Amino acid sequence: MTWLFNNPSDFAKEMVAGFVSANADIVRQVPGGVIRNTQSQQGTVAIIIGGGSGHYPAFAGLVGQGLAHGAAMGNLFASPSAQQICSVAKAANNGAGVLLAFGNYAGDVLHFGLARERLIAEGIPCELIAVTDDITSAGQHEPEKRRGVAGDLVVFKAAAAAAEQGASLEEVLTVARHANDRTRTIGVAFSGCTLPGAEQPLFTIPQGQMGFGMGIHGEPGIREIAVPGADELATMLVEHLLNDVPSGVSIKGARVGAILNGLGSVKYEELFVVWHSVQQRLNEQGIILADIQVGEFVTSFDMAGLSLTLIWFSEALEAQWQAPAYTSAFRRGAVIAAQPRQASSDDECQQQTVPAASDASRSAAVRVVAMVDALAEVVIANVDELGRIDAVAGDGDHGMGMERGVRAARESAHQYLALGAGAGTVLQQAADAWADNAGGTSGAIWGVILNTLGTALGNQQQPQADTVVQAVSDAAHGVMHFGKAKPGDKTLVDVLLPFSEALNENVKKGLPLAQAWHAAASYAQQCAKDTSQLLPKIGRARPLAERSLGTPDAGAVSLAMIVTAVGGCFTEAAGREKEGAVWQ
Repeated sequence: MTWLFNNPSDFAKEMVAGFVSANADIVRQVPGGVIRNTQSQQGTVAIIIGGGSGHYPAFAGLVGQGLAHGAAMGNLFASPSAQQICSVAKAANNGAGVLLAFGNYAGDVLHFGLARERLIAEGIPCELIAVTDDITSAGQHEPEKRRGVAGDLVVFKAAAAAAEQGASLEEVLTVARHANDRTRTIGVAFSGCTLPGAEQPLFTIPQGQMGFGMGIHGEPGIREIAVPGADELATMLVEHLLNDVPSGVSIKGARVGAILNGLGSVKYEELFVVWHSVQQRLNEQGIILADIQVGEFVTSFDMAGLSLTLIWFSEALEAQWQAPAYTSAFRRGAVIAAQPRQASSDDECQQQTVPAASDASRSAAVRVVAMVDALAEVVIANVDELGRIDAVAGDGDHGMGMERGVRAARESAHQYLALGAGAGTVLQQAADAWADNAGGTSGAIWGVILNTLGTALGNQQQPQADTVVQAVSDAAHGVMHFGKAKPGDKTLVDVLLPFSEALNENVKKGLPLAQAWHAAASYAQQCAKDTSQLLPKIGRARPLAERSLGTPDAGAVSLAMIVTAVGGCFTEAAGREKEGAVWQ
């Protein structure tokens, strides 16, 4: 378990503060994460990495000369928000564009994808790569579905070496993709991890058993088997990796880099015992070990487990891997002495300015805040039930994540209402607060939804029914664009899209917005129930698809609850004022 903490909700914040103060010569804290505290060459690409906290040295420990320029850091096991990623990227930007690199998890894919669009809109060239090295998380025929684990380091390192040499953004992206294509990892777990303040591990493994292929958050692997001896484990790891060699690579005579990674509780002495066996088996295959790394590179609190990564070197990739680097957790060779980074106002939190708003929009903002209050209340009241539903085939954190999100959104909405903001600004600020604090997939999705609604409503016009209908439709299609979910995948989309379509049909029939919303919300509730008969096709629940049959999707259920609660605000208002006085 995790022994030392104060308030569990402050753990990530206090951890970052302590890390920065202990490594002040290497890193500097900025809103959303950390950046190098040394000057980088202007006119070069910046490598921005990131993910949830709780995996040190990933991700902050890999920031420094020769490696990442910055790391966006989410809450514990929760992806950073698009706003946090943008903040770090802009602080680290050297003028030649930004490469965003991260593990291939649904929440990260959403948030980093949103961040890329925002950065490009602000005039900063940006590309992204999702690392996919974990061979047990998907088959060879669908590598794009594989997770990113210890192979993150390989991709980050190669991309950074190319950036240091002055490569263009397009060239750096090509290098990163090549490193990703040449990297394979397999992991095992003996026990789960316990987050600060939690009474139970995030996941469990039967006593005396080993999860072969299990992911760092407890994602299922190939099977559970009795814990073997070190020799037998080494044989299993090597055999599986050699059955998944990159296209065009010949095993015998290949130059390979190896990373044996401890996930938290497996000690270095144990790793060395396993490595002794691994090296023998690789040598027997005629493989040339060009570089060996044994230690902790991506962890999961006190999770007992390890992973083996093989990097099938090309000449260029080997040179990029061997290039000098100096970070708090990964050092090799001698980097050129660099001057300390100069203080910049961009590194500090800036006071938010409130865009001008019309009286009509400020009046509408009062209703918007009431709606945010209503959705927060219904989520908080159902946190345990949402967690129970999510735990059937997922990790059970949907309720907790949604609660963090709605509480932050509610606080932000009230703050900006008090500052005189219009309806659009209130929604956009609530969206960013939700995404920042919830993290994960749900945080990204609700960030998209509320931001889209806020953009559509704006701060000048009184919201009209056709504007609201179009905004909801845009939100639905925005979620599908960024999250890649389609109807039938057993996600929130199976409620959001039908709700949008029903709302549009009802308004076209001439129903007032309040009645149209109420009818569409009733349909949304039925759609949420109907997801119980679907099998998940994307996301963390996909590997346990059969287990979820008969249980609705947690995200679909929470969305149906929210649109129903928001509909109540229309009904209450209609009883107090002439229908359409605020919402046409």
